[in-house]
Amino acid sequence: MSFATRAGVVRAVDGLSMSVGRGETVGIVGESGSGKSVSMYSILGLLRGPNVSIEGRVRFNGQDILGRPDRELRALRGKDIAMIFQDPMTALTPVYTVGWQIAEQIRQHTDLTKRQAHQRAIDLLAEVAIPDPSRRVNQYPHEFSGGMRQRAMIAMALSCEPSLLIADEPTTALDVTTQAQILELLAELQERRGSSIVLITHDMGVISEVADRVVVMYAGRPAEIGTRQEVIREARHPYTWGLLGAVPRLDSKRARLVTIPGNPISPLDVPPGCAFAPRCTYRHDRCSDRPPMRGTDHLDACWLDDAEKEQRRAEIEEAS
Repeated sequence: MSFATRAGVVRAVDGLSMSVGRGETVGIVGESGSGKSVSMYSILGLLRGPNVSIEGRVRFNGQDILGRPDRELRALRGKDIAMIFQDPMTALTPVYTVGWQIAEQIRQHTDLTKRQAHQRAIDLLAEVAIPDPSRRVNQYPHEFSGGMRQRAMIAMALSCEPSLLIADEPTTALDVTTQAQILELLAELQERRGSSIVLITHDMGVISEVADRVVVMYAGRPAEIGTRQEVIREARHPYTWGLLGAVPRLDSKRARLVTIPGNPISPLDVPPGCAFAPRCTYRHDRCSDRPPMRGTDHLDACWLDDAEKEQRRAEIEEAS
């Protein structure tokens, strides 16, 4: 996925290949600007225009939906694929009540009457643990707390029981207690409805709690893909080691957290070889060539051989 800008062409997503099974939770993790949200927006056709270029395929239930006209995508959005946006305060319209906005989506995709959709909105708010939903349904977004707005967004996303739910950093800017409640709610709703979830986050702690499989992204490219156990316990990419090292651990002997050297790379300055090489402690001459994703089920894009990766990971674990 590329954007034409005055400074040049920005390749925001480059070479991403992933899948989501039925009832599965896939976590996409990485720093800000790594292409997590943009890659998911492309699925729903939310980024279009003369300056946007998208290549590849997006297959949903066996059919390619990339490039479909807006009319077909509108029938898909909210009904079969729903999205929880990162900031509910800006995603919700401030001049309409929360209940009206939930009911609007329900009426768009079902044959329910206005009264039935309103009652369905009340039931959904109750399902996501909004207190006194019959009163809250008639309130505006600014009358909700941050956690309640996020719950309202989840209720809206689940209103038509989608097959795939994309949650774009649903716990950002929430306190730890509310974060735990939101994650628990998503897990309960998924178990009850059987939906698949793509969870976008920058928090490895969240990933370790809820994801079945993990996609680690850096500079618009996949760095590592594997099951939660593989990525958390047997990480193969130096960038993943850095992300894990930045997570506080109660059993750690370190006095300070590990930091990744340098700053996130600009999408205009991505090197032709390994994108992470300018910040990598283990870079060598071969990193001037772009590494492919290697492996069978557990994939990574690093030129270090398996023995070196095992040794480096053991050294990092011993130091922690």
